[in-house]
Amino acid sequence: MAGASIAVIGGGFTGSLLSIHLLREAPPDTRLYLFDRSGCFGSGLAYGTKHAGHLLNVPAGRMSAFPDRPRDFLTWLERQPCHVLAGVAPAENAFVPRHLYGAYMRDLLLDARCGAAADRLILQRDGVVAIEDDGSRLTLRLFSGGSLRVDAAVMAGGNIPASPVIPDNAALCRSQRWQPDPWADDALCGLDPAAPVLLIGTGLTMVDSTISLLAQGHVGPIHALSRRGLLPRAHTALPATVPTPPRPYPASLRALTRLLRQQAQHVIAKGQPWQTVIDAMRPAAQELWQTMTLKDRARFLRHMRPWWDVHRHRMAPTVATQIERALARRQLRVHPGRVIGCTLEDGAVDVRFLPRGGGDPIALRVARVVNCCGLASDITTVTDPLLCSLLRGGLARPDPLRLGLDVTPAGALCNRNGIASGRLFAAGSLTRGVFWEITAVPDLRRQCEAIARHLGMRLQPAGRQADELV
Repeated sequence: MAGASIAVIGGGFTGSLLSIHLLREAPPDTRLYLFDRSGCFGSGLAYGTKHAGHLLNVPAGRMSAFPDRPRDFLTWLERQPCHVLAGVAPAENAFVPRHLYGAYMRDLLLDARCGAAADRLILQRDGVVAIEDDGSRLTLRLFSGGSLRVDAAVMAGGNIPASPVIPDNAALCRSQRWQPDPWADDALCGLDPAAPVLLIGTGLTMVDSTISLLAQGHVGPIHALSRRGLLPRAHTALPATVPTPPRPYPASLRALTRLLRQQAQHVIAKGQPWQTVIDAMRPAAQELWQTMTLKDRARFLRHMRPWWDVHRHRMAPTVATQIERALARRQLRVHPGRVIGCTLEDGAVDVRFLPRGGGDPIALRVARVVNCCGLASDITTVTDPLLCSLLRGGLARPDPLRLGLDVTPAGALCNRNGIASGRLFAAGSLTRGVFWEITAVPDLRRQCEAIARHLGMRLQPAGRQADELV
């Protein structure tokens, strides 16, 4: 009797690391399928950028894929030849280019597939557009037109981008003037270096796009627009002592906010950076989120999330310096407001937005508009065919805040009636509603270990019929 089979859907960091752990935890006769339509196994979108100026937002010393081998990424860097590092000094506090981390993950995946494991882990350059559950096994409908029957599947597709924020305009959407995907190869190509550009969003995606524009010699105005006009803060470039966090943290949002402000004032008075307060709280963030009432979570998303995001998801110091210089010379101009109209006129885009706080609409004429809005904030608005199929078919349901899918602490999907699946799981940003802090490497590696261990235990008896790829 053949062993069980598991499909991991998404070949970026989360899916690749989960597959590595499944090779260790699942019975040795388990067959694993890792799906990625782009074929960017290991790196995914986050670490697939080739731009040397796109840096990790966390020091290299904290980026090991394995908590029990904290120097693993640093050791990998130290082994690389000079032409791979291209002048990057492997150091614990270094913010290295993201493409190096993508290469590290690809190497880990290839190493895990060595020997007998090559037959156990099959890399599928294909997408999954629908999943059906017949009560005993899952049938995956593939983008290529085929299907695959497996015993379990894990959704690990990474971040779901926000929907386009411009009003419907067919002519504009057909033109290169509108770029819904900031990571597309042609997103910033063919621009007159002096032409004005509008980046919608002011988070880390906007920062990456600005760095790309500056690197290609863009000298024209770069406009960045978001509801509040908040920019990510910078990591401190100086060594600092992380304060001992209080135990327990307050459960209420109001008390927690008050405590964080007091702590920040305290460490600043002692000559330490405020960033250490956020860093001290990070290990407890998931626990705090899960102990909050649903009302407090909703209040946090409505009022405090933008402030948390810019203090939590910070820029590398050298990147922050480039952004500060662009702001100082007025090349980068940040506008708080919201778009109310976009039209294509005479080979340019006329954009109208309402400034935050009131006032008359403001008009901008730009050569290109790039969507840099980051993550989708409502899972019910996404157009991904697999997610739409799962929600429509009732195999999954949104979490109460619609940040992602409703899952158990073990990552099992809950169907429309709230019943947890024994075959369908999710990892990464799709589980934000339950875990909130689940996009950084330390959180993802813990989750991948836990899901792999859970599935490994469930499949220990093994003895399923062979999977069928047709």
